[in-house]
Amino acid sequence: MSTRRRVLALGAVTAGAVVSIRPALAQTVGSVLNCQIPVPDPGRAGSYIDADGRVVPARTKGAFPPSTRPFKGEEVKRAMANGSTLPGVDSERSRAYVKYIRRLQRGQGGFTCFASLQMPRG
Repeated sequence: MSTRRRVLALGAVTAGAVVSIRPALAQTVGSVLNCQIPVPDPGRAGSYIDADGRVVPARTKGAFPPSTRPFKGEEVKRAMANGSTLPGVDSERSRAYVKYIRRLQRGQGGFTCFASLQMPRG
């Protein structure tokens, strides 16, 4: 009988945890959509982005100047999901920037934001 009580008590504790976690997840989703991704990351500010999303020296022929502002997670997510253009840039530059963002590695500015966009929401 005491085992049954423990199971019931554990179920009550777990239910309380689920109720308290849901608002935290909602807040996390909101912060993910508002996080920012600079193109390129601050460590390579001033560098250009080529059509394949690689960082190249400034004024490299055929490459694009850095973005004038970081992109919000929401903007990046939309561009990656349906191919829409990132705000303030033409479609070619947007494609290059999205390729750059997809190449982000741990330690680069914007990586945490990009990684969080990849996580499934439940």
